[in-house]
Amino acid sequence: MAIQLADVTIHIDETLGNAKLEELRDKLLGESGVMAADYDHKKPHLMIVEYDPARNSSGNLLKSLTTQGVHAELIGL
Repeated sequence: MAIQLADVTIHIDETLGNAKLEELRDKLLGESGVMAADYDHKKPHLMIVEYDPARNSSGNLLKSLTTQGVHAELIGL
């Protein structure tokens, strides 16, 4: 059975440096079902996360960031 992956874009309200963004990315990569997470250095307010929706949810991924003290929201496409 093939794994169905989903992508979510998270907008981070604060202007953060690369070290903090990498810390947040690493936090997401440690979450259950997350296959990839990264941000664009040209658009550091946006983080894209690829995950297995059978093992995690976009709301849980957002909560993972907000519990780190940043303000963020999910962006619908």
